[in-house]
Amino acid sequence: MVVEWIHVENSKVRLQLIPALGGGIGRLDVRHPSAEWIPVLRPWNGRVEDGPFELGCNVLVPFSNRISHGGFEHGGAFHPIPPNLAGQPFPIHGDGFQRCWRLLARNGETVELECDGAIGPFRYRARQVFTLWPEKLDIKLTVHNMSGQPLPFGIGFHPWFPRNVGTRLQFSAAEVWLEDREHLPTGRRKLCEVPDWNFGDGRALPDQWINNAFGGWAGEAVIMQGDGAASVRISASDNLGYALLYTPNADADFFCFEPVSHPVDAHNLAGRPGLRILEDGQELTGSMTLEWEEAYGTR
Repeated sequence: MVVEWIHVENSKVRLQLIPALGGGIGRLDVRHPSAEWIPVLRPWNGRVEDGPFELGCNVLVPFSNRISHGGFEHGGAFHPIPPNLAGQPFPIHGDGFQRCWRLLARNGETVELECDGAIGPFRYRARQVFTLWPEKLDIKLTVHNMSGQPLPFGIGFHPWFPRNVGTRLQFSAAEVWLEDREHLPTGRRKLCEVPDWNFGDGRALPDQWINNAFGGWAGEAVIMQGDGAASVRISASDNLGYALLYTPNADADFFCFEPVSHPVDAHNLAGRPGLRILEDGQELTGSMTLEWEEAYGTR
């Protein structure tokens, strides 16, 4: 199967968008001083049959990560949500990453995509605006509640970065959420109590599995790469106050650092941290910027 893609390029960077695969990013490469292209995000393998999680970045809407118990209660009613991925017992990451997005507008190095989604009780329209600059990529995500009722919405971004022996990650946060075997939260710990989880000074990724949310994230992270990948700074809007870090082990050639609005299973947690109740017709917007400056090793 061949899918259409949108290509945006300037003298320093090139971007490939795949509207049919959840409006995701297939490639984001920067031009090295040697004139070769090096990846900022893990390059897509080009095989549509492998699904959207082989892309370089996915969008998470109308929620991030897993929702347990077959759904959630709100407004005096239980709202069921069936699993949406084969092999997964819980619904995960909404369904925006599974939708075919349509091109709304293109003006120079700015591209606007849109999709309509429906999962569980959620009915929505989502919009992504990509703006490419020589030194950065800005992505703005907006979700518009069209469910006919108020519901707790969440959003986020799911970039996949190359991992090599030189990869290091630096970010500040206040706490880490622990997970069980079903990847649901079991509690949280202050990072000052668990130094092995603290990336505040920059460190290599762990050799073992990690798939945890970090709360009180400062909204910025730096990825320092070895040869073959571009170092990058990630920043996110204030309402994306959590970051999820995922990598299976030291043999993996990727890792994920995901700016999101809420922790895993927030719909079933006390206080529903990070979620936003949208009345019918209301919108929620968040943004992420990936920046490759000289200080981060790309020029």
